[in-house]
Amino acid sequence: MGTLKTEPARTRSDLLATPVAAALAQWSAEAPVDVDDVLVAPIDATLADTAAFCAAYEVGLDVSANCVVIAGKREGEIRYAACVVLATTRADVNGVVRRALDVRKASFAPMADAVEATGMEYGGITPIGLPESWPILVDARVIATPHVIIGSGVRHSKIALPGPALGALPGARVVEGLARPA
Repeated sequence: MGTLKTEPARTRSDLLATPVAAALAQWSAEAPVDVDDVLVAPIDATLADTAAFCAAYEVGLDVSANCVVIAGKREGEIRYAACVVLATTRADVNGVVRRALDVRKASFAPMADAVEATGMEYGGITPIGLPESWPILVDARVIATPHVIIGSGVRHSKIALPGPALGALPGARVVEGLARPA
């Protein structure tokens, strides 16, 4: 985990967006990962973007995961999905994700819409605590990674957790080929 100084996330709600803290408080005892294995570390908010973060905190891009919000429209309804991919890859937005949303065209959700819909800061959006109606598509490479670093809902911290935990989140679906190498 590079030079991050982590501690159990459920004990540090000051380092989490409100929906993330609420989701951790509801973490199921039946989950394949104990809630105390979900860690959080404070970071410099100006270094929250992936490349800057990885360089500053000595975290490999191969263990850094990004959560991107994708939107598409069908019959006048906007459909959202969250895609979790490693920083060494890019989500196949107009292939795999578009088909999963069952829309004609999919694209990254506008920043203001993503922030409003998630209750999280742009650049810190995480799959933990997203709206229940959203599918969470997790690239198979993510769950094959023993530990990953991902956003915490805010820009001034990051979450570290076992990769398989992301595939076990409510509404999550592990998708082979969701992402392509960058």
